[in-house]
Amino acid sequence: MQIDDAGNHAVARFIAGTTWEQVPAEAQHIARLALLDTLGALLVGTQTPIYRVSVDFVDALWPGDVATLALCGRKASAVGAAFANGNAANGVDIDDVGLYTRGHPGAQLFPTALALAESGGKSGAELLTALVIGYEVAHRAARIWHATHDVYQACGSWGSVACAAVACHLLGLSLAETGHALGIADYHAPNLPMMRDIDHPAMVKHGIGWGAMNGIVSAELARRGYTGVPGLFGSAPCQDWVADIGEHYVMVGGIAWKQYACCAWDHSALLGIEKLRAAHAFEVADIERVRIETFYNTVRLGVAQPTTTEEAQFNVAWPVAALLAEGEVGPEQVLEHRLADPALRALAARVEVVEVEALTRLHDLADVGDPAGRYASRVVITLRDGRALDSRLVDAQTNFPPIYWNAEKLEAKFRWLAGSLLEAAQVDQLVELVGAFEEVDDVRELTALIG
Repeated sequence: MQIDDAGNHAVARFIAGTTWEQVPAEAQHIARLALLDTLGALLVGTQTPIYRVSVDFVDALWPGDVATLALCGRKASAVGAAFANGNAANGVDIDDVGLYTRGHPGAQLFPTALALAESGGKSGAELLTALVIGYEVAHRAARIWHATHDVYQACGSWGSVACAAVACHLLGLSLAETGHALGIADYHAPNLPMMRDIDHPAMVKHGIGWGAMNGIVSAELARRGYTGVPGLFGSAPCQDWVADIGEHYVMVGGIAWKQYACCAWDHSALLGIEKLRAAHAFEVADIERVRIETFYNTVRLGVAQPTTTEEAQFNVAWPVAALLAEGEVGPEQVLEHRLADPALRALAARVEVVEVEALTRLHDLADVGDPAGRYASRVVITLRDGRALDSRLVDAQTNFPPIYWNAEKLEAKFRWLAGSLLEAAQVDQLVELVGAFEEVDDVRELTALIG
């Protein structure tokens, strides 16, 4: 592969040289929202089996006392905390999604930044700057990754490079060291064939913890003299995609947030359910069947009865049943203590899902940022009295730009998630702290509240 160093140099300069004052106000605002949203996802994700396993693993193999393991009263090494907290942040699949990424940037970037900022005694502004850098690298690295790999790779692959960018900035690496770190992370990035986990949902999921771990390890190796190959930012034609880094902030319109604790491919169908619940009076007992017409990836999620939280999140029928029966799809509906619920299982058994090729084509356009694309589904609920309630086509609210979301809605989401675990006063403290996080002198003010 022919690689021109101009693209790699541009990215390295952006990582090493960006300060909070240089970040445009719009991007600063989005960074604070992204921090709050991922923090909420991280906190509720501490209830998952993957987090418990991760903490046990970290205690044994990556112990330390410099970085907080969320809501478990102990600490670890920076790499250990980033790994475990990253797995928690994606634990119930209610974390953000990013343009070009086909996945989840924030669940990797924030735990990486938090662990290194805490261990290094950094300020809120320094953490936020690293987060902005991480997102801007993530959008571009993922776009290149998907264009140069035949198999759909999950988040920890391109996320390794984005997390390395975060680590390089917070560790103060030189331009040369940053270039090597990006190349190390790129070369060591895990092979994560996403659709295998869609077919057989397991804790490996998006590889989030592995991306955070690889990013930190790559930067730590580089600053000790370990060398890496040239990164893909200089590969033709991809270098054009990084030429505007530091000038055009993709994150301003390129981060979308999730209101349901399940795969984003479900969300247009779930919004179709919401539309029908608002427009028609019916009881769950009235439902004969639910038909969902949608794009291929949603169909691939399937309708099998789940036995684990990962199976519940990578599923169509279970979130649909939860929303119909309980009016929400949150941690309470997808954690494992609910999966034997006979009423939800009976309702999920009445859901069928079919592909509409035109909707698949629209989805594929949206996936590459084409404004003609849509993440859309149609829901038809047939009642026992013979009536058919038709949602018509409904778009997901994970489209770019995220026109359905604002600061007030994201704060309400955070309070919903964090309020299930923390006292109201503590939730208030966190909201206030994050709202002016650039004024925080030491990130440990935040970690002291979530330890």
